[in-house]
Amino acid sequence: MKYLLILADGMADYEIAELGNQTPLEYAHTPNMNTLARTSIIGKAATIPEGFPPGSDVANLAVMGYDPRIYYTGRSPLEAVSMGIELSDTDLALRCNLVTLSDDKDYQDKTMLDYSSGEISSAESAVLIKTLQEKLGSEEIHFHPGISYRHLVVWKNALGKRIMLTPPHDITDRVVGEYLPAGQDSGILLDLMLKSNSILENHPINEKRRTTRQNPATSAWFWGEGKKPTLDSFESLYGLKGSVVAAVDLVKGLGISAGLKSIEVEGATGAIETNFAGKARAALDELKRGQDFVYVHIESPDESGHQGSLDHKVWSIEQIDREVVGMVIDELEQFDDLRVMIIPDHPTPLSIRTHSREPVPFMIFDKNNPVSDSIGIYTEKSADHGMFFLEGYKLMEYFITGK
Repeated sequence: MKYLLILADGMADYEIAELGNQTPLEYAHTPNMNTLARTSIIGKAATIPEGFPPGSDVANLAVMGYDPRIYYTGRSPLEAVSMGIELSDTDLALRCNLVTLSDDKDYQDKTMLDYSSGEISSAESAVLIKTLQEKLGSEEIHFHPGISYRHLVVWKNALGKRIMLTPPHDITDRVVGEYLPAGQDSGILLDLMLKSNSILENHPINEKRRTTRQNPATSAWFWGEGKKPTLDSFESLYGLKGSVVAAVDLVKGLGISAGLKSIEVEGATGAIETNFAGKARAALDELKRGQDFVYVHIESPDESGHQGSLDHKVWSIEQIDREVVGMVIDELEQFDDLRVMIIPDHPTPLSIRTHSREPVPFMIFDKNNPVSDSIGIYTEKSADHGMFFLEGYKLMEYFITGK
């Protein structure tokens, strides 16, 4: 048996009056998902355990079949794994976003205008992160460039530091004062953020971005702290050798930590516009080359949700249907046995522009075992009438074994 999991990050949403009280998933033109849904198992899974934040780190961990209550150590350490950064047992890793803040004089009075600095290019941001490392880096603090606006800071020998940090995508259009680093040991991080603003504000790259009407990257913003991860291998838990196809370091790092082979796809961006078909092609090729399981992560709906763009969210869902699910259907006959699951990790509702913790709809299609009494449609509402997994991490075992 071959297994393909298509993770549409943040695809689930709330009803929207503009869409006739439908969700984007209901409203979008998804003929290929509808074709699979007619003979699929449909239901919902709670991917965020009680007491955990509704982040992609926790949710993807659960969808991949790992109980977050046992395995969760933070978001940034998984990104460090993807970036090839070795962490010691006493290091603290932190996500470092390059963000756009307003021009208000005092830092605490500034507004979070853009958590992604206009989805700044990796080439531009690499220069900015290098500048921050040269001016602010030390034996204790190390800045590491990542992809687009997503970067990493390693704070040496800081495990156990008491800090409270806020994801920047949670505070779009809000004054940042009450969301600045807090806690007994937060002073060094706040100082770095203040200094980064002075360094980046008039950097030549940002001056150029302003002239082309692109948002400048005016500050570093720290969040997603955590320690070195330790995961049991996916193969030891589920008996399958597999691959992960993802553009974002979080999911790549999670896959690598789980012993999955990370597959690079040209043109895969981790942004709204990405190489949808390239990801599908890479996943199917991995199964044909002998892998048992492939986890395909697509960030586009989540980024659309964070940006509050209804048009982009509907478009991203339709692209997934056409370019990814469509290709899977076209090549079904090339597999003797194939089981496919489509699922978001969490909702990213347009109305709040951040993650929420409601259970997410899933669909499981088995080529050789069609369901004759299927609900027949894959939406948030229809999934309420199907199976329900209160502990979302158990869905993976059901996907693989049917039990």
